[in-house]
Amino acid sequence: MINLFNRLVAVVVWLGLLVGIIYLAVAPARLLGDVAARMGVFAGQLGVWQTESATNFLIGQIAVGLAGLLLFGTLLWVELWPRRRRGVRVLTSEGGSVELDTQSIARRLVWHLDQLAEVITVIPEVKARGSAVDIQLEIETAPEIDVPMKTDEVVEVTRDIIEQDMGLKLGKLDVRMRHAPFDEEWAA
Repeated sequence: MINLFNRLVAVVVWLGLLVGIIYLAVAPARLLGDVAARMGVFAGQLGVWQTESATNFLIGQIAVGLAGLLLFGTLLWVELWPRRRRGVRVLTSEGGSVELDTQSIARRLVWHLDQLAEVITVIPEVKARGSAVDIQLEIETAPEIDVPMKTDEVVEVTRDIIEQDMGLKLGKLDVRMRHAPFDEEWAA
C-alpha cells in the first residue's frame, strides 16, 4: 500500500517538474511574470485576512503548520522506519533462536541451484513473511531442456534447501523460467 502511494506521489511530482521545466525552457519570462503576479495577489490576500482578524489568521497559521508537520512527518517516518524484518527467525531444537538474513538465504539458493545441470543463472527474491519465506526464482536455462522436469527439479531442490537444510518454512514459491537464446552451434 505504501509502495503504491510512494509511486503515485513520485509520478505526480516528476510529471509536475517535467511540465514546469519544459514551460520554463519555452517561456521563461512569461512563467516568472505569472509566478510573481500570483505571489503578489496571494500576499495581498494574506494581508487582508491578517488585518481583518489577526487571531483567526494566527490560528490558521498554527493549523496549517501542524497539519503539514503531521502529514509530512508521518510520511517521512513511515518511509524511513524499517517496515519489514530482513530476516527470518529460526528456532533450534535446543530452544535457541537465530535470525537468518534473507540475502543469506538467496545466496545459498543461488549456489545450490547453479549446480543443477543446464541452469545458467539464478536470481532469487526472498521475502520474510512471519516464520516463513516467500521465494520468487528467475531462472535462465539452456534452450533444449524439458521444462516440466527441470521445474520439478528446481522446486524439489529449493524445498530441500529451505525446509531440510535451513530449517525454515517455505511459503509461496514462484519459479519463472526463461531459456537462453539458441546458439548457432545448438541450431546446427
